[in-house]
Amino acid sequence: MKEEFINLSLTKNDQVNHFELHIGEYQAFIAFKERPTKIWLIHTESDPQLAGQGVATAIIEKTLQYLKEHHYTLFPLCPLVYAYIKKHPEWKEIIDSSFEGFEQDK
Repeated sequence: MKEEFINLSLTKNDQVNHFELHIGEYQAFIAFKERPTKIWLIHTESDPQLAGQGVATAIIEKTLQYLKEHHYTLFPLCPLVYAYIKKHPEWKEIIDSSFEGFEQDK
């Protein structure tokens, strides 16, 4: 994650089912669906003005860390989140065991 995003706070907005990261007047979010101890990350999006700045990586990393700290298991339905975990297999440990998108080589 880029240095400029490290100190930004992730917000879990339960009213709209988004994890949010605010960068100045702009926002990036990951849409989710949640059940007790399980979460589905569905879609990642950011304002076009943030494109190419590493914001998607920052919100994905912050969201995965939140999920780990709060003991969720993950269903990574969002293609960006899925691709991130493929590149960073250390995050496979939080993937729900019933999710068939990764080999479960924990």
